Amino acid sequence: MSLNPIKPILVVGASVGGSTAANTLVNAGVPVILLERDLSFVKPCGGALPPVAFDEFDIPKALISRKVRKAMIHSPTERTAEIDVVGLKPGRDEFVAMTTREELDSYLRDRAVENGAELIEGKLVDLARHANGVTATYTPKGSQELVSLEVEAVIGADGAYSTTARLLGLPRLPYCMAIQERIQLPEDKMARWEATADLYLGQQVSPDLYAWAFPKADHVAVGCGAGVGKTQQMRQLLCNLKDRLAQELAGGEVFMREAHALPMHPRDHIAFERVMLVGDAAGLVVGTSGEGIYWAMKSADLAAKTLIETLPDTSEAALRQYERQWWKSYRTMYRFLQWLQKWGYGNEKQMEVFTDMCRNKDVQRLTFESYMYKQMTPVSWPAQMRMTADIVAAQARHYIKV
Repeated sequence: MSLNPIKPILVVGASVGGSTAANTLVNAGVPVILLERDLSFVKPCGGALPPVAFDEFDIPKALISRKVRKAMIHSPTERTAEIDVVGLKPGRDEFVAMTTREELDSYLRDRAVENGAELIEGKLVDLARHANGVTATYTPKGSQELVSLEVEAVIGADGAYSTTARLLGLPRLPYCMAIQERIQLPEDKMARWEATADLYLGQQVSPDLYAWAFPKADHVAVGCGAGVGKTQQMRQLLCNLKDRLAQELAGGEVFMREAHALPMHPRDHIAFERVMLVGDAAGLVVGTSGEGIYWAMKSADLAAKTLIETLPDTSEAALRQYERQWWKSYRTMYRFLQWLQKWGYGNEKQMEVFTDMCRNKDVQRLTFESYMYKQMTPVSWPAQMRMTADIVAAQARHYIKV
């Protein structure tokens, strides 16, 4: 392995994934150019992270805006499931960490730059792969000038509308849309969200996903997601959600509106000759929850480590090690969560069943054990039987008319 390639690695996108990849590379002595289209852009995002991410990626816990210790699931008919954020082993400090992307992204990007990455603000417009590397062409922000970079390889971390993927000739992935408002509330109203995150189900707020209210240090992020072909409905869906929450949001002031796209399923391939895709560019958002931050950082770190191991070889055969290792570790999880999303959000009756399922203590503990520690958790036979019995009973209640 050579840690001194002739040319640097180009990382396209300086959000959580790109900055993580850049930092991993520069810490191993690999030169990096980090290309970000717009440094002022704040990616719209719910901002939830598992606690394990802060240790795994050496992120200061000061960036935690809120520690959520309770989740509330609201069915279409406002039946609720109240869930403590607790895994399988007692005595641990367990929570869902809420962050704001302007703080998290800036920290990760600044760290990569301080450790040696070169940061350029500009828009990627062309990639030409050849025997000696990759010629990347970009336009600096505010300019039409074409600037070329000679690099060894490229990591595309440039989101759901990935320019890197498009320049490889890959199709755009099917995507869902998310829209969100950040709302500052009076102190007495903010107390309601002290340590609780709420998810809302129903055709009027999210036809095939869910809506949410996530607490931050000084505000609540209220938003909803909807699948392919529903972009035109988003504003009305958000209005419906705010009507549903009118009492809890009374007196609040909206200070930011934001929207973004999330890929609906992973790409068939995420490693190519001299190029790898990570995070949203690779479609690595998980089903059911729509979680993407952790998986963007995890895939970016693995892609960077693959390059460190294989340089100067950047052939497709070498870089496919990243793809093979990723799916060996996570294919089962992605497939299960994609199935659960279709099963749980398929229609309003099924959303009622999903809410009932979330009341089951085994489901709650297994869900948060897997979420917080990012491992598929084995399920004991007694737990499987209890969960199955509860789900069958819920299906019968909501589908069989008495």
